Amino acid sequence: MNKSNERDGMDQVTKAATTAPDLAVPFESCLTEERPEPCIIVIVGASGDLTSRKIVPALFNLYLNNGLPNPFLILGCARTNLSTPEFRDRMKNALKTVDILDDSKWQVFSSSLYYHSIDYEEPSSFNAMAEYLRELNKKHGTKGNRIFYLAIPPSLYKSTAQMLGKAGLSQEGEGVNDWVRIVVEKPFGRDLDSAIDLDQSLHEHFREHQIFRIDHYLAKETVQNILMFRFANAIFEPIWNRRYIDHVSITAAESLGVEHRAGYYEQAGVLRDMFQNHMMQILALTAMDPPSLFEADRVRDEKVKVYRTMRPFPTDDLQGYLVLGQYSAGSIDGKQVPAYRDEPGINPDSLTPTFAMMKVFLDNWRWQGVPFYLTSGKRLAKKITEIVIQFKEVPHSMFRAILGEHITANRLILGIYPDEKISLTFQTKNPGARVCLRSVTMDFHYHQNYTGPILDAYEKVLLDCMLGDHMLFWRQDGVELCWSFLTPILKECETCGDRSKLLLPYNSGTSGPDATKNLMK
Repeated sequence: MNKSNERDGMDQVTKAATTAPDLAVPFESCLTEERPEPCIIVIVGASGDLTSRKIVPALFNLYLNNGLPNPFLILGCARTNLSTPEFRDRMKNALKTVDILDDSKWQVFSSSLYYHSIDYEEPSSFNAMAEYLRELNKKHGTKGNRIFYLAIPPSLYKSTAQMLGKAGLSQEGEGVNDWVRIVVEKPFGRDLDSAIDLDQSLHEHFREHQIFRIDHYLAKETVQNILMFRFANAIFEPIWNRRYIDHVSITAAESLGVEHRAGYYEQAGVLRDMFQNHMMQILALTAMDPPSLFEADRVRDEKVKVYRTMRPFPTDDLQGYLVLGQYSAGSIDGKQVPAYRDEPGINPDSLTPTFAMMKVFLDNWRWQGVPFYLTSGKRLAKKITEIVIQFKEVPHSMFRAILGEHITANRLILGIYPDEKISLTFQTKNPGARVCLRSVTMDFHYHQNYTGPILDAYEKVLLDCMLGDHMLFWRQDGVELCWSFLTPILKECETCGDRSKLLLPYNSGTSGPDATKNLMK
């Protein structure tokens, strides 16, 4: 990279710092109780899609809400040869794309953006980055605190972490304000062995408290609210068990296809892409016992207990517990869409599943015998994420002579997206002389009567990472337990004699393969 461009960028931020607003004033919102300590956020892979679509917009929105430290710097690093001004222009255009650009705030924010090109395979490149970070830290007083966000393909996680460590960039100082953290995006490996191998590589230079394994699903407001709803309300927790609940359905459906992720998705499939992380986390939040305190490790301890109770999957009877599918051509919102095998970058003979429905049992006192149905897929009728708690029917109907034996059971729906709400369906008498029941629903919309700022999932995880709060991040024992459960299923599905028999086609715009109805009987 041209050194003059680097110096120009540094001079620009020094000048802007003199005109920056006083960030030490009390928060204008309830984003957090404390302001993060000064730091440099290093985005490794900054020329990629994730940076422009998610990371920088999230950081800019935090800045607009006084949620970033003072001072803060953002250093983008990637193979692409860019100057700092060129990188700033790219990020400005990215903010325009997601429609959150505030020109009056952009000038100061952009003055904290830098760029430094690197070669992922060249140690001297990381040594040069280390020197550049020292210069930035010395000039702007970020106290040596830094976050390395790996916005790169999973195949580069190990080597990049190694390069950072060998360049001395993983070392923390003796002072309490001198910390280093590394953020790793999912997937954390592709099976149990690779997950263990990745973890060992990360721990060669980073300690566990420095590693943040990100799962943005956990940072969704309505996902966080699951624990509050369960454990802050005395009327629900006593009936949250096998005595009153018939089954639980957790659904994360998408109407989109593979889009720009064909290369990754063809190697991953729906089980690795959604079940090892997002679905398992929602399962744990729904099923876990209450921790003694709402603290990161105590909450994660309870999640791990759930993963330990997952009944080993009967791989000799896959079709009784698992439905896999792959989308065919169809119609979404009146628009014709192609089949998965006709998508750009996809093997025309691909056997990669784009849909899965799994029946899971937890062998513990609370949930013994209660099936959990986990469903996720692409090109389905609509994008929706929700948890449905289906209660049992009343044990005895005193109305049988009038209404018959069957009375529709109560149902609780925790809507995560797009309807962020809680709905409870119950029975009441229909007005009139006759005794007739009708189902009615009580709705609570999550943002009702709230006018403050709303944190996007990436904003929340970035803020928590700056604060050093692991609550919404994976712990390695949880990662390994989930892979221990899924790896035998993946092995059986990917090595069986005729894989095509397991892979059922379904038309785009539908609810998935018809076989899902049999799974829930």
